[in-house]
Amino acid sequence: MARHSVEQSRHDEEMLHKLGYRQDLARAMGGFSNFAISFTIISILSGCLTLFSFGLTSAGTTAASIGWPIVALCVMPVALSMAEIASAYPTAGGLYYWASKLGGPAWGWFTAWFNLIGQVAITAGIVYGLSIFVDALINQFVPGFPASGHAGAIATLVIYAIILLIGAFLNFAGVNVVSTLNSISAWWHMIGVVIIVAAVLFFAPIHPHPWHFAYTTNQSSSGFPNWYGFLIGLLLAQYTFTGYDASAHVSEETVGADKNAPRGIILSVAVSAIAGYVLLMGLVFAIPDLTKTMDSTNPVLYILTTRLGVSIGTALFIIALCAQFFCGTASITANSRMIYAFARDRGMPGWKKWSKINKEKHVPTNAIWLAVVCAFILALPALFSTVIYAAVTSIATIGLYVAYVTPVFLRRIHPERMPQGSFQLGKWGVFLGWWSVAWVIFICILFMLPTVGPVTLSNFNFTPVVLLIVFAFLVPWWFSSVKNWFHGPIREIDEEPSVTTNQLQLPIGAPLKLDE
Repeated sequence: MARHSVEQSRHDEEMLHKLGYRQDLARAMGGFSNFAISFTIISILSGCLTLFSFGLTSAGTTAASIGWPIVALCVMPVALSMAEIASAYPTAGGLYYWASKLGGPAWGWFTAWFNLIGQVAITAGIVYGLSIFVDALINQFVPGFPASGHAGAIATLVIYAIILLIGAFLNFAGVNVVSTLNSISAWWHMIGVVIIVAAVLFFAPIHPHPWHFAYTTNQSSSGFPNWYGFLIGLLLAQYTFTGYDASAHVSEETVGADKNAPRGIILSVAVSAIAGYVLLMGLVFAIPDLTKTMDSTNPVLYILTTRLGVSIGTALFIIALCAQFFCGTASITANSRMIYAFARDRGMPGWKKWSKINKEKHVPTNAIWLAVVCAFILALPALFSTVIYAAVTSIATIGLYVAYVTPVFLRRIHPERMPQGSFQLGKWGVFLGWWSVAWVIFICILFMLPTVGPVTLSNFNFTPVVLLIVFAFLVPWWFSSVKNWFHGPIREIDEEPSVTTNQLQLPIGAPLKLDE
């Protein structure tokens, strides 16, 4: 076992003190663990697979074959722009702290709420998607188990609640447990993708489709024209590429955060882009019959069991389920840290409760509970809506990307306000920043549009309604009350730290150094 150097401890704590905060959280994550939490929350075995059916319905196979690389190329500038800011401000507040420093309290407060809404929705989307998969797996062995209709919705919601509780209790165990799970998860995802793709490409019977099948099958069954379906189908990739702000939210628990947090953001997106495309194309080429696949209870399970047999196909499906569980647990971690940081700055009601730290485990226990309860509440409309999952993923995508791009926008209009960090974009920063802003505006409009036609009450995309309610609540609240008492991130301390050893640094195994 090795302890991080005193010099690195001093550097990390001095940076945090300059930002105005004490070292209350345990700084026990190495560079690989920081990358792993974002890679885990992106989770190609979660996002790619849980929205695979949505992509097929919206745009056929082109949602994966063409839509994925387009979105990956458009998302990378957002990640690079965020990484530059994360290097200058390595704190758990992340996006809203950046926005506060670059634009003022109002920008920071609104960014915080969009980040919070996005974080809750992404947790709900990940875990509810896992619940749908668990439901399908049970139905595979217990045909009478409800997988559809109102009974199916209730069963899925019960499974959803159980998984949320398990994820919460794992987070209560402390940052060392979370760090270990995230490191296991990163390898689980990468090895799992290799196993699944190798199985469907090399061990399944001869593939029934020519290579161009993946790139030319743009047949939308959404009730809209094919071109519209293709655009809506971009949600498959865009939703998957969310959650990489987690590397910023665990900055105060990461050694060398000014370097490892930006690396975690960038590498998680880059590795996910490549591995995700390999996974999607493996599944696309393994489709036995497109119509039967789309009509099945779970297209991914149908492909695997049809091509490889029930035993092997189910085993591979379980690999994906485990990855999705890791993803959900990591999402609760990131969500709770954001709540903790925002509450610490007194930006939300009940801030004393939500900013409380468990003195034994050094984790924000109450913030974890709030993250879990809010995620459960968000999924309750599934009892009445047939498009709840698409709506939740849209809310998550829009909420998070609004929060992602706000500090990027402020960085571009107020370049003089940001100090230089260890990672800088140089002359590329202006182009990448404005590209990021333009792309986020486009997807925010796109994912508020109907996903199924003709539009009825049961398939109505309530994403714009939720966002309208959010604005109707936040704007009057800000002008009538919040602007009088919220002045941005507070300074907990003003004195310079005196560091001999960091009492909150825990011994861990030597991590993989991303800066080596």
